Amino acid sequence: MNTRRLELIGVTKAFPGVRALEGVDFDLRGGEVHVLLGENGAGKSTLIKVMAGVHRPDSGVVKVDGQEVRLTGPGHAEQLGISTIHQEMALVPGLSVAENIHLGRPPRRFGLVDRRRMRRQAAELVERMGLDLDVDATVADLGVAQRQMVEIAKALSLETRFLIMDEPTAVLSRTEAARLFDIVRDLTRSGVGVVFISHLLDEIAEIGDRVTVLRDGAKVAEVPASTDADELVRLMVGRSIEQQYPHRRGEVGETLLEVRGLGRAGVFSDVSFTARAGEVVGIGGLVGAGRTELVRAIFGADRHDTGEVVVAGQSVPPGDITAARRAGLALVPEDRAGQGLVLGASIEENMGLATLGERTRAGLVDLRSQRAAAARQAELLKVRAAGLDQAAGTLSGGNQQKIVIGKWLLARPRVLILDEPTRGIDVGAKVEIYELINTLTEQGTAVLIVSSDLTELLGMSDRVLVMADGRLRGELGRAEATQEKVMALAVTEGNDGVG
Repeated sequence: MNTRRLELIGVTKAFPGVRALEGVDFDLRGGEVHVLLGENGAGKSTLIKVMAGVHRPDSGVVKVDGQEVRLTGPGHAEQLGISTIHQEMALVPGLSVAENIHLGRPPRRFGLVDRRRMRRQAAELVERMGLDLDVDATVADLGVAQRQMVEIAKALSLETRFLIMDEPTAVLSRTEAARLFDIVRDLTRSGVGVVFISHLLDEIAEIGDRVTVLRDGAKVAEVPASTDADELVRLMVGRSIEQQYPHRRGEVGETLLEVRGLGRAGVFSDVSFTARAGEVVGIGGLVGAGRTELVRAIFGADRHDTGEVVVAGQSVPPGDITAARRAGLALVPEDRAGQGLVLGASIEENMGLATLGERTRAGLVDLRSQRAAAARQAELLKVRAAGLDQAAGTLSGGNQQKIVIGKWLLARPRVLILDEPTRGIDVGAKVEIYELINTLTEQGTAVLIVSSDLTELLGMSDRVLVMADGRLRGELGRAEATQEKVMALAVTEGNDGVG
């Protein structure tokens, strides 16, 4: 019987102006996956930072294997076998995989770094994890999924007994996530206890054993991982899944977007569709189907080789973002942090990026006008922040996404394109974004949504277009669209695909 146990009893933690945790009990046993669930701001991050030794609780007890401990810092937690993999990966891009695995504690011989032993130990660890990973490769050359595996290898090199994983699948494809789950199962079979934080409800039953739900800093429930998704949503936010997708009123109007035979060599081919005022058109398909590449070409972020994009009767030149914006197109990209925001800039500065030209006279920005517009937009979108001067990079994913959307709404677009609009965002923030989409369509905006979340795609779209192998394979109306029909089209193969 595995006797490993990490316990938090009656933990309370407050920061200036906010009580982050209120008497929370949580325990983790060796060999299990305990899922931690809750909206942004529910207290999940604070709780795992208490486990990891980053924060000291104001009151309450932390126990390891039944013995009370006072964690003095992350190093102390690691000595006790508690390792954490944060969303923001703590890797050094310019170093090799082996160097990152042993970062800060390389094996030494005669006082010097023993590179041969470091490489050998890293290779043995990677092989034990079943990874196809070159330990001499530079981390900067790795994909996101491979970097995630390096983080796990780094944690396991510490002889980890308890592993905390914060949103580990947020940036992974389904295939990559499945590989990660295999590794997690191997870890639990070896006796490691895993705390797993996720917003993806379909992952919980697949990987978890137990679920603890936090709301407003308090523990509201501990339930089996087999608990149905609707009940988990109700526990998190007090409403059901059906209530996530607010009822929309309004009529569909004139055609605002026409995509005619759009193609780009090796990426997508002969794509044609329309979107009308007041309509939400969803674009579904598997990763690699060409959806993101298509919407980037429509917006002019990438060139297309063939075909035409027409907005409100006006043809938009390929690869011309300025012309696309003038025509009334706006794109909220999949990578909001890398492409949609300047993380070091303030909320106000980010909000003004899409309309900077309109607020500039004689080379000077009208800062008063920009601040007033940003304040109105932040209030409208319910951005939760200390103030407009707060850096965008310090905000939650949901608030970052609201800023990217708000930036484009100030430009008053005719057609708003949203690529994975709610990825990595908690349920409450999702509903607010859905309500915003409905408001926009009621005002006559046409909305395109690219989403890998089939429930979201079906819940929000009037029509669903499905792509596979770079081609449009079918269209489903709201009344006929089901997850089974979307997936059947998404796995369609044909000789006329482009890769």
